[in-house]
Amino acid sequence: MSQDLWTAVDDHFDRALVPSDPVLDAALEATDEAGLPAIGVAPNQGKLLGFLARMQGARRILEVGTLGGYSTIWLARALPADGRLTTLEVDPTHADVARGNIERAGLGDVVDVILGPAVETLPKLAAEGHGPFDLVFIDADKANNAEYFAWAVRLSRPGTLIIVDNVVRGGAVVDAGNDDPGTLGVHRLVEAVQAEPRVSALALQTVGRKGYDGFVMARVNEG
Repeated sequence: MSQDLWTAVDDHFDRALVPSDPVLDAALEATDEAGLPAIGVAPNQGKLLGFLARMQGARRILEVGTLGGYSTIWLARALPADGRLTTLEVDPTHADVARGNIERAGLGDVVDVILGPAVETLPKLAAEGHGPFDLVFIDADKANNAEYFAWAVRLSRPGTLIIVDNVVRGGAVVDAGNDDPGTLGVHRLVEAVQAEPRVSALALQTVGRKGYDGFVMARVNEG
């Protein structure tokens, strides 16, 4: 098994099931031309996010980590007519690129891009009475995942779905000697999820054009 094979399999299914979309293709092109890192979700992962948002019946979505707005567009397209998406981005260049992509997608009136470190903007959202959110997608700096998760729970309701991306780290998560800040952040995240009685959670491994990774999915319990 190899990266080439994983990418080829993704390509095979994407040609049939995730056809080219001019708006999304333009967003990827603009993101690449601006020199943003190639760390966004893959097309099939974006479509999965849209599926989950629709299945959740989400009207209010929170995204932590915007990058160029590609996953933002997938999620925002899944909203009903009265839905809103709030996305948090620390990098001004990333936020500018994302705003342009979101506007070209016709979603400027649906999406709020908030600039600043999420460890600062999340408490502000809570203080200003934002939420509860029906779905939270966390895909930002991994070192702060546990804190992002804690705020996601605080900004949730019973039934809210919380998704945290990039938790497998190519398998590094099981290497006891790995001191990479992102991997250590995943350990702190899992400890936080484990200690949070209000949620039920699982982790799934994935392979594909984005390599070997996975995500944690948590649901806020009813009652």
